[in-house]
Amino acid sequence: MPGPSRRRTMTVKINGVHHLAVCTRDIKAQIEFFSDVLGAELVALYWMHGVEGAWHGFVKLHDTSYLAFVQTDGMAEIEPELGVTHAGWAGGDAAGGTMQHVAFNVDNEEDLLTLRDRIRSRGINVWGPVDHGMCKSMYFAGLEDLTLEVATSEAPVDARAWIDPEVVELAGISPDELAAFTSPARYAGEGGTIPQPPVDPSKPHSRGMSPERYQRSLTTPDDVISQPTRFSKPPVEVD
Repeated sequence: MPGPSRRRTMTVKINGVHHLAVCTRDIKAQIEFFSDVLGAELVALYWMHGVEGAWHGFVKLHDTSYLAFVQTDGMAEIEPELGVTHAGWAGGDAAGGTMQHVAFNVDNEEDLLTLRDRIRSRGINVWGPVDHGMCKSMYFAGLEDLTLEVATSEAPVDARAWIDPEVVELAGISPDELAAFTSPARYAGEGGTIPQPPVDPSKPHSRGMSPERYQRSLTTPDDVISQPTRFSKPPVEVD
């Protein structure tokens, strides 16, 4: 007779970037830059779901990873400001929560140099590869003051070599916290049954929507939100 069943404990974690969304005043120009200069394929361009007047475009990095662009009429009225909305370079300052720079991956240094040739052949200045030890990177500017990087690593990053005790101390991370950060707790889940927790002001919350809409979104049952909607159907029917 089989023994009593046990809940399987496993590590559930994020395993890549599905998409990074970037605001733009000119979605066509961004798509052209990333397709021509970096060889990324346009795979989606449609009205952004649930956001009146917004366009959404996706260029493919690989089959489960994309760079997305969002354009609205209101973005044309917001002036970029280095040190506030944009860092301007990979070591620059910007407000907390904004993107400082984005680094794309290639498989090896040969691919890195080939892509450098492609970028330069389009008249774009790029410097590198810089050998950081954990990776080799090259840097260049994109449209609308984006700070871009392409990197490659020969092997996965070894935490034993690349977590500096001095910086750990400066960051105020205790030994117990470091152990928890480097070996996150395993979690099997509860089959998707955990209910929405009460609103805790000390936790992060979306501030871009009205309080009424935010509260409505939190009180809508999960099974209602998860139902297919008109957004589930792509704008073009394919065989």
